[in-house]
Amino acid sequence: MKHSEPANDSPSLDEKTELCQQLIGYRFQDPSYVASALTHASVAASRRHSNERMEFLGDAILGMVVCEKIFQTYPEYLEGDLTKIKSVVVSRRVCAKISKKLGIESCLHVGRGMMRHGMPRSLLSDVFEALIAAVYLDGGMQAAREFILNHMDSEIRLAAEGQSSGNHKSLLQQMAQGEMKGTPVYRLLGESGPDHSKYFEIAAEISGRKFSPAWGRNKKEAEQRAAGNAIAELRGEEPPFVSNRFLGQSKESHEND
Repeated sequence: MKHSEPANDSPSLDEKTELCQQLIGYRFQDPSYVASALTHASVAASRRHSNERMEFLGDAILGMVVCEKIFQTYPEYLEGDLTKIKSVVVSRRVCAKISKKLGIESCLHVGRGMMRHGMPRSLLSDVFEALIAAVYLDGGMQAAREFILNHMDSEIRLAAEGQSSGNHKSLLQQMAQGEMKGTPVYRLLGESGPDHSKYFEIAAEISGRKFSPAWGRNKKEAEQRAAGNAIAELRGEEPPFVSNRFLGQSKESHEND
């Protein structure tokens, strides 16, 4: 089977291997692992010598580490929520984003034809997974876990925040039933504004404990924000939707206008 020539005559694969170690912040005991992770099938002696097998292994390790992290970090989330977070974090988009951010694109060992229309996102995603496998094979599971979380921790937080955003009531109900053995009740505290443009102030209450109220342009929005305040206070954080009777809206919504 005939393969393309490498995309560039220089730097050499050894030089790319050295650069990659600097970029990802990991020094390999056996540099052949990282060399294999960087080698695309278009320049490998055979597909068995490309990074495809390492990509397969790295994908499994990535999934396990991310699942473990979100399982431990978000005990109030149910299986469906955890699955949605995981699917976002391990997606091709996120893996390619991290590869690009690290500058791994400059280390890839690929054929000229692969670069004709720019660097494919799938290639950037695959090489990140292959590097995870390389770190695992070289340094073990703990090294792989540290490598993944060092570069993906912020992506996990973003995905988790995105999952809870706009669904505060559902999350609060899960937390209330699990931690307080109760069910949230939403109390209407007041209204403001003309009939065509009213704002509503609502507070969440669980088993007699009252939480900071929030304003909304309708009762549904006010309840979601009140639930968001309750979640924050249960976590020991400042409530994000501070009620303001004079503005007729929460602090957060006002700042985002």
